[in-house]
Amino acid sequence: MRWAAKPTFYRDVGLLSVGAGGVYVWNLEEVPVSGRRRFNIISPAFEEYMGQMSVEEVKQEYGGKFLPDWDPRVRQVKKVLDRLLPYAQGAGLHNLDWEVYVIDSPEQNAFVAPGGKVFVFTGILPLCRNEDGIAAVLGHEIAHIVAHHTAERMSRAPLILLGAIGLMWFDLSLYSSKMLLDLVLSYPCSRKQEAEADYIGLLMMAEGCYKPEAAMEFWSRMEKLGQQGPPQILSTHPSNHNREAKIREWLPKAHEKAEASDCHAMSVYSDQFSSAFGGFRRW
Repeated sequence: MRWAAKPTFYRDVGLLSVGAGGVYVWNLEEVPVSGRRRFNIISPAFEEYMGQMSVEEVKQEYGGKFLPDWDPRVRQVKKVLDRLLPYAQGAGLHNLDWEVYVIDSPEQNAFVAPGGKVFVFTGILPLCRNEDGIAAVLGHEIAHIVAHHTAERMSRAPLILLGAIGLMWFDLSLYSSKMLLDLVLSYPCSRKQEAEADYIGLLMMAEGCYKPEAAMEFWSRMEKLGQQGPPQILSTHPSNHNREAKIREWLPKAHEKAEASDCHAMSVYSDQFSSAFGGFRRW
């Protein structure tokens, strides 16, 4: 109130607003593949450093449950990753030390930490059913790294904190302010990131010559499990039904990517060769 009473108050507010706007605009960038514009002040190096801290926590929590490299499930996940990586690198991921960890646990989960550390829980593999399903899951998780979503979330955190402090001037508690900002800002942004990862991952798996429909089928199976979470407006993720519907909309674009990919051309050539060789054998 004392600041507002000063004759320089409006000038100060104007200068602060211009400065904050300049910082925001200066740090706007384009997300690879999707082309979305977003605010980011976190460097890839710092994002990877934070990711390494998460990796160490996971290793401590699940020590003794990591499957050996010779396990068929580990080999299958690595095979899928190897086919997706060229397209991840084409989207801007270079010089990462990729590693695969398959955890013997019933959790239906998988994630990729910044820096290229892939974690897959065995509980999700039956839902994947085959390599196309694994490609759908890994494509989505790798897409979060392609889009540097972790850095985006860290960049957004100070803005949310400042907004929460600002709302306290209207007699709202810090907790109430944070909940309100989560509802109108954090949750919608998180759902947007998840949908973006679905889109990027779908195109990536299509370029790797995996069946794009497998992503839609995966979320259909998740929907049929009947594990109802909170309403979408109160969730950081889109509903399984909405994810399936959006992927259905994106399938034509995914098929375009598949037809333009190198492996698609090779598969067509292989089919033609097999057909000709089969005709020769019949002759």
